[in-house]
Amino acid sequence: MNTSDSLSVPSTAACEIARLSRDSRFDGVFFTAVLSTRIYCRPVCPARAPKAENVVYYPSAAAAQAEGFRPCLRCRPELAPGNPFWQQGEHLVARALKLINEGFLADHSLERLAERLHVSARQVRRLFVQYLGAPPMAVHATQRLLFAKQLLTETPMSITEVAMASGFGSLRRFNAAFAEANHVQPRAFRRSPKARADNALVLRLSYRPPYDFAALLGFLRNRALPGIEQVDEHSYQRVIGTGDAPGWLRISAWPGEQHALQLELLNVAPSQMLGVVSRVRRMFDLDADPLAIAQTLSASPLLAPIMARYPGLRLPGGWDGFEVAVRAVLGQQVSVAAARTLASRIVQRYGVVIESPSGTRLERLFPGPAQLADADLGQMGITQARIDTIKGIARALVEGRVDFALEQPLPTFIERWVQLPGIGPWTAHYIAMRVLKHPDAFPAADLILRREANPHGVPLTTQALQSLAESWRPWRAYSVMYLWRAATDSAAARKEGA
Repeated sequence: MNTSDSLSVPSTAACEIARLSRDSRFDGVFFTAVLSTRIYCRPVCPARAPKAENVVYYPSAAAAQAEGFRPCLRCRPELAPGNPFWQQGEHLVARALKLINEGFLADHSLERLAERLHVSARQVRRLFVQYLGAPPMAVHATQRLLFAKQLLTETPMSITEVAMASGFGSLRRFNAAFAEANHVQPRAFRRSPKARADNALVLRLSYRPPYDFAALLGFLRNRALPGIEQVDEHSYQRVIGTGDAPGWLRISAWPGEQHALQLELLNVAPSQMLGVVSRVRRMFDLDADPLAIAQTLSASPLLAPIMARYPGLRLPGGWDGFEVAVRAVLGQQVSVAAARTLASRIVQRYGVVIESPSGTRLERLFPGPAQLADADLGQMGITQARIDTIKGIARALVEGRVDFALEQPLPTFIERWVQLPGIGPWTAHYIAMRVLKHPDAFPAADLILRREANPHGVPLTTQALQSLAESWRPWRAYSVMYLWRAATDSAAARKEGA
């Protein structure tokens, strides 16, 4: 495939340089297929580099597999981060991929996916072939098969459980599809890692460097809700699932491995596993492209020195959309610590109590919209205006007037949410940052942002900050993280000086 015909990969010359230098910043941005071996690799593959005349570049693993190439056993394409161009944009292909990554095509047809995007199935198929080199169903199938390969290699799950976890309803169909893609039966990839005493499964999740995991943990630690989350300097843990089937996860740095995190899952049903892993990747911003972000934001005289001081900041997500929305309302015009205290009170009164795993205090689930729609939130220190807003959000979610659908464009999301009483642009954009993980969400009314944008004078007006930030598109949400980090460290320095 001629990479110049695709917007989702660099030029052929750039791919060649990245391949020969094994540049990890391009991991998952493109794939290298070798004509002589019929194997495709990540650009970071440690194997001896093939001659240029034997190499073809593809914008996706699905495109390489559609041409008959099989995944490399050394670099393991299943570990590559997602293509950042399509993971974070608002192009129709990007929006469709968000649905596919959530498992939409496991239960629905391509026609139904096209309906969600308000276009024809033919147009979706044409755009996927144009930009990713493979139709949507092939992209979905490749995603499932690569995930299956990772589970076979890294976990003690049975082949039947792997088939279910990767979205196959039939073991026979799974075996046939896997053998066709990899030229061997699934059992050939069994590594039979030793099962842990707590039965937790361990998976490796890769990212592109630089990645400031400590800063992301710090952000989450300041907002962690007791009973639901535990965050220390090295890891993040939380309860997931439902009251009837609770699960737990823990994420930390991969021991001895650069550019990867370690995900531990406990009591997660095979049928839920792909969705959980996709959500963790989104929450920890593992598919971001720090090179592209830096190229845009570093052009700003305001942001350039901050970015040089804090390389690799990411956009921290939230596990549950309603949980983030409630906490955003509670955080209006109060400190992070105060909002956390108020949210903790709601959890203690209305959170679903579960039995926690040994050695943890993770014993509650955040209440859902139906639980809080008519709940008595008085006597908690929450103002009546905030109570009304929280109940309004809960009812709107129950009635379907708003939602957290990842594929919706940012303007559509903001327009719907600001129609709710008590929800202004700041809150709507903050929710879009944390839940949709939209890279261009920008709560311009934020006082800290307006103050940091003019450090030697009075805070900018909201309109002035919006005008300044126009050149930061489409990465304005990342500018928020950099400005907030600068403000936090400046405040800490002033406190120490005092």
